[in-house]
Amino acid sequence: MTIVEALDINLNEHELICLVGGGGKTTTMFTLAQALKFFNKRVLVTTSTHIFYPDPVKEKYDKIIVNSSNEIGIINDIHKGSVTVFGAEVVNIVNGRKLKGASKGFIEKVYEDNIFDYIVVECDGSKRKPIKASADYEPVVPDNATKAIGVIGLDALGKPISEEYVHRLEIFCNVVKRSPGEILDEEAVVNLISSPAGLFKGVPEASGKYVLLNKAENDQNRKYAESILARLKKQDYLPFKKCIIASMAENRVYS
Repeated sequence: MTIVEALDINLNEHELICLVGGGGKTTTMFTLAQALKFFNKRVLVTTSTHIFYPDPVKEKYDKIIVNSSNEIGIINDIHKGSVTVFGAEVVNIVNGRKLKGASKGFIEKVYEDNIFDYIVVECDGSKRKPIKASADYEPVVPDNATKAIGVIGLDALGKPISEEYVHRLEIFCNVVKRSPGEILDEEAVVNLISSPAGLFKGVPEASGKYVLLNKAENDQNRKYAESILARLKKQDYLPFKKCIIASMAENRVYS
């Protein structure tokens, strides 16, 4: 199964797909973009917050537009079978450069104008940590998002609940009902997925929601993922359509 199939993407309809959480959102975003490009689609990759400035060799995009004018007309000459990256400005930081994203309203308008077949948006930051909970002001998800992918890095499992592995530690502990220093177990991940203040906090009700248990490259991480799935199946209500076990760095969907 490909990631396009796993996410139930209809290749005859255009979509606005948002990513939230931690543990590989940017990798997932560009992997999905390349998968859609394969089908000769016009794909836009952007963020409503910040991402590290993408490497054209690693991320394999075709064009980058950096413009803060918020005018739709700055996006032009878009070809089929291409990936375009858009940002408002480049921000210099200590360890490199970041791309400041487009405004929520701008993304919504680009989608409504059907300039691209697919728009893929990273909607919150995680400081490259595998798991997180969201602050009051995040994620910044467009109101007309058709799908939301909640990403969790399986490499957080079995590790201490600490700043090293968890973004927004205090908020996270409150959501998953754990204390700092405890070992992150499968039940805590289930709590994060199921809680209204958890993985899909701030995602529009109408968006199709998908959990992506990422970084399943090794047997141990796949065992963690299967245990999470077994626990989710016991829940009376699940706030998502499908849970996917994958390694987006390897462009592989396991189940």
